[in-house]
Order: sequence, then structure tokens, then C-alpha cells
Amino acid sequence: MSSVLEAETPVTAPTKSGVVAYLNVDGALAAAEFYKKAFGAELAAQQPADDQGRTMHVHLYVNGSSVMLSDFYPEHGQPKVAPQGFSLVLIARDIHAEFQRAVDAGCEVVTPVQQMFWGDLFGALRDPYGVSWAMNQAAK
Repeated sequence: MSSVLEAETPVTAPTKSGVVAYLNVDGALAAAEFYKKAFGAELAAQQPADDQGRTMHVHLYVNGSSVMLSDFYPEHGQPKVAPQGFSLVLIARDIHAEFQRAVDAGCEVVTPVQQMFWGDLFGALRDPYGVSWAMNQAAK
């Protein structure tokens, strides 16, 4: 699973924002590539993959914040479980274009973009890894 990109990517990077989402997914390196396409993520750092193709740490910058990923490691207390009870919210500048980019990359539409009762434009998605994402654009 080594790549030229992996060899050039640092193993640590500065963290952006005060609260960081750290996702356990089945296929952290593939998820990072997906998040680049779907949400414009930038790879900030990653640990090399182990002999099973898993990685303990991938650090992305998404929409000005850090999002971190890891594969499941049952032998280290991280069993495979489905994501539940949270959504990652992206504050959008052009919600229609950003939402469509995520759909085109493979996200499932949960709530189409629409003006909500609080006045903003809002839409919700689920990515192929089971993670819920929402987009919100402030009313003008």
C-alpha cells in the first residue's frame, strides 16, 4: 500500500480548530482519498500503512478544520462499529456546488438542499463509510 504520495507526506501536522473530529473507518486511506474528492479535503499528514493495509492516523484539512481518521484496530480496543449519533457540518459558501460535488463523488442524499425554518440553506448526506455530513449556508 505504499505510494509516492505516502513517502512525501509528513506523519504529523499542525491541528486546526479547537475540537477535532476523529473518525474510525474501514479503510482510512481510501476514505481520505474520497474526502478529497467529495469535500475538497487536503492531506496534511499520515502514518504509513501496516502490513494489513491499515493506518493508525490520517490527518486532513477540511473546510479550514482538522479531521482525523484511523482504521479499526480491534486488537488495540478499536473494534469495527458503525458511525452513529453525530454529523459533521460543513459551513458552505456555495452550498449547491459543494453539495453536488459530494453527491457526484458518491455521497447519498439524506436531506436535499433547501431553505430551512431558521432561514439558512441546509442539506444532509451520508458518505460510503457511513459518516453523516451536513452542509449549511447562512441566509443572505
